[in-house]
This record gives sequence, structure tokens and C-alpha cells, in this order.
Amino acid sequence: MCEHLGPGGTITIRSAGIILYRQNSAEQLELWIAHMGGPFWARKDQHAWSIPKGEFSDDEDALDAARREFTEEIGTPPPSANYVLLGTFRQPSGKIITAFTAEATEFEPEEIVSNTFPMEWPKGSGAIKDFPEIDDARWFEESVARTKLVKGQLPIVDALVRHMGGESA
Repeated sequence: MCEHLGPGGTITIRSAGIILYRQNSAEQLELWIAHMGGPFWARKDQHAWSIPKGEFSDDEDALDAARREFTEEIGTPPPSANYVLLGTFRQPSGKIITAFTAEATEFEPEEIVSNTFPMEWPKGSGAIKDFPEIDDARWFEESVARTKLVKGQLPIVDALVRHMGGESA
């Protein structure tokens, strides 16, 4: 885990992630995003999706970490591509996401097989169950992806649109 002391001596956690993009047949921008797993997100759709990402250690390269986390969460390695750094983005939680992007016109995994995390469920039961970090992932047109992504990640989409030479929403 990559922790740094932030303003006021608080600990800042850093994650690295990848947001893939492509143009569909109507020349609309599509983004590859993932629905977060576990009981908290199970019945949520709006603002319950994320770019595939995860924490990384101080001695790990951010792009290497982003590729590793993508593979762990999607069950398929990210495509071979020229990845571009979009920037670092502070989330409402204080976490910092280093985001990379690449065009991936042919990326279409047959299934999503995510790593899991343990959690007491139902809460207070004493029973520990494993849940997938990601329970779905797919392509969405940019306008739809904006309604699905957690709000703190919308600046990542804005940066991607600027990178592509467009105007962000």
C-alpha cells in the first residue's frame, strides 16, 4: 500500500488505474468501466462503477500497478497498447488515483473473473464471506458512463476527453 502524509498529517492512499476507450460504429466515445462488488454496491447502478484500479506500494511503478490491478479485477490483462498518463486525481475520500488510458478497439473479454475480498456478512453475524471486487465490467458510451461512475472519477473522464482533443462535459 502506498501511504503518504497529506495535509494536516493525514494519511493519503494512492491507487493506479486504467480507463480504456474506443469509438463505436457511430463514432461515439465508449469507456470500459467496472461495477464494484460486494453487498454495499449489489443493488446500485448509478454512481456505483469505477475504473479498474487498486493500491500500490512506494517501490512499484504506477503503470505496472495499474496493469496488475486491471488483471486482478477483470480477470484478463489489459491490452497491449501505448498507455498515456491522464494525471492524478484526488477523490472525496482523500485517496489519490493515478489514471492511465489507451485506445482498445478489440478488447472484449469473454467473462469477468475478479479477485475477492473477505467481509463479515450479514453485518454482525460473525460469518465471513468472500465477495468479488468487481462483479461486472463493460463498454458504455461516455454520457452513460458519466451516470454510472462514482462522482469522484468524473474528472478522469474529463481529462480523457481533453486528451482526445474534445471538450469535457
